[in-house]
Amino acid sequence: MLQLGDEIALFSVVFAFVLLGTLSPIWSTALTACLYAFLIMFRFPQVPTSQARQVLRPAKNAASGGVSLVAHRGGGHDAPENTMAAIREAHKNGATGVELDLEFTSDGVPILMHDETVDRTTNGSGPLTQLSFSGLCKLDAAAKHRLRDKFQGEKVPTLQEAVEECIKLQLTIYFDVKGHPDEAAAALKEMYRKHPVLYNTSIVCSFEPKVIYRMRQADPEVVTALTHRPWSLSRLGDGTPRFSSLWKHHCMQVLDVILDWAHHHLLWNLCGVSAFLVQKNFISLDYVQYWAQRGVEVVGWTVNTAEEKQYYQEILNINYITDSLLENCDPHY
Repeated sequence: MLQLGDEIALFSVVFAFVLLGTLSPIWSTALTACLYAFLIMFRFPQVPTSQARQVLRPAKNAASGGVSLVAHRGGGHDAPENTMAAIREAHKNGATGVELDLEFTSDGVPILMHDETVDRTTNGSGPLTQLSFSGLCKLDAAAKHRLRDKFQGEKVPTLQEAVEECIKLQLTIYFDVKGHPDEAAAALKEMYRKHPVLYNTSIVCSFEPKVIYRMRQADPEVVTALTHRPWSLSRLGDGTPRFSSLWKHHCMQVLDVILDWAHHHLLWNLCGVSAFLVQKNFISLDYVQYWAQRGVEVVGWTVNTAEEKQYYQEILNINYITDSLLENCDPHY
């Protein structure tokens, strides 16, 4: 639910910026009113709290204090990421959910893959846009993994195969969509049509608000989340600047500030999300409370040490995504 303070802050900032740019109170008032009307007309309401809670706080989590332990890419440290083996290992190792990345082959088959190319995780090379599903089936998805001998010959699964396995193992699914908003929405809508149980056992997440908005358009009953890492436009996941050019770096930092403000005051409300997936370094008790007041659950990523996991379970009491259920490890970017 949008708080009164949020509305005042949002429209005050918009009014002030337009006023600075136009020096016209009339234009500032008119454009601010247009934004308000746009939000009223086009924003999606959050799904019922009871449904979101079934997904984010299922009864099966009682053993972990109500906190979901979600295996990142199926638990990419413990098994080849985004594979059937990873899903099964995650279940065996005590995960209550799995985060899976959705991508598409050149012939439009929805599959599990994090990258736009197959180079990092398989014995193949090249972009997915140039690889058909039949060609993908010839690759070894364990070829670059540290446990390649144990999982030799593991294949890249289809979305359908992965969903059916997760349902069988009663794992909550965090669908992570990197792009292709129209294709992803269509593919996921079909999954929800075939498997209605997903409405109470899965959530669709993305860094891209347009993906989430398109998903809500395709099926407003789906639980959704925005994923966010502050300074993601100017810095890589490990903190390294994306650009060597100083002026470009500073320009991206300005855009980062705007994007961060938009996520916290506008985009979450426009999309009607039920959760906010945030990089672990930016989460605190105050931050969790900020979102709780808006009916939004915070989920942390990527939480990879025993000390961090204890903090998330006992102090923050929120769900977290991890690369390993077995041991401490470095983040998988």
